[in-house]
Amino acid sequence: MEIKVQKPNERLDKYLASNTEYSRTTIEKMLDNNYILVNNKIEKASYKVKENDLIEIKDGFHEETDITPTKMPLDIIYEDQDIIVINKPSGLVVHPGSGNYNNTLVNGLMYYTNNLSNINGEERPGIVHRIDKDTSGLLLVAKNNKAHTILTEYFKDHQNIKREYLALICGRFPHDSATIDAPIGRDPKDRKRFTVRADNSKEAITHLRVLKRYKDYTLISCLLETGRTHQIRVHLNYIGYPIYNDPVYNSKKATEFGQFLHSYKMDFIHPITKEHMHFEAPLPEYFQDFLSKLDEEQ
Repeated sequence: MEIKVQKPNERLDKYLASNTEYSRTTIEKMLDNNYILVNNKIEKASYKVKENDLIEIKDGFHEETDITPTKMPLDIIYEDQDIIVINKPSGLVVHPGSGNYNNTLVNGLMYYTNNLSNINGEERPGIVHRIDKDTSGLLLVAKNNKAHTILTEYFKDHQNIKREYLALICGRFPHDSATIDAPIGRDPKDRKRFTVRADNSKEAITHLRVLKRYKDYTLISCLLETGRTHQIRVHLNYIGYPIYNDPVYNSKKATEFGQFLHSYKMDFIHPITKEHMHFEAPLPEYFQDFLSKLDEEQ
């Protein structure tokens, strides 16, 4: 990964913590082990970055972890010798990180099977892609490195895989369909958030279609053309229709359940057999009950 400095006169570790997915502690460890270079030179964490500095983050860094396999219920939609398709509940973190190494989906997968790919390192065995903690629905897991490599190419090239989400948004969306094409990058004011921005961003495209309008809400289907972190949540907030109950991108107070966003449909070409695979996952009970209440009111 290469980053060209846009905001100078900030400590190197702080700058990277604000512009990457790594924590400041992890960045310090990477610096100590020479995984980060500035203009092809080794610098300390206290180095003040300058405009147009080129920061290179080498691949292959893995923190020593102690991830404990944990018995937990897994809603497995499909499994064969190469892949697992899981219906993840809202509230479950996909993989360990930021000091949290317990009670994640990875802990459960490690208890369930010893056959998981290791391309993404010790903290993410089998994890090809992820969905947010409070986003529910379909998640694809690789059981070997061959399947993982091919699936990663699917996501990278935006081919041979299609993911569709259901979202309940605040307000009555006036159009029957729309495409949001707006680049997304990390929010410079809050590294845990992402935002639509022109610099230090990546292409992000979301297609949406209205399924049902309520008095104060709209149920929509979202089709991802790209897969940026928080993409649907950021895009819908950007156009003024944030997802209901989103604790990060909606200004209204949210319940513990989190955003009403569900990965409900997935189509892809099997990485090994090349068969067309199609899966759907029902809405979580809390989400469905809220819709039923809106139906009654309407």
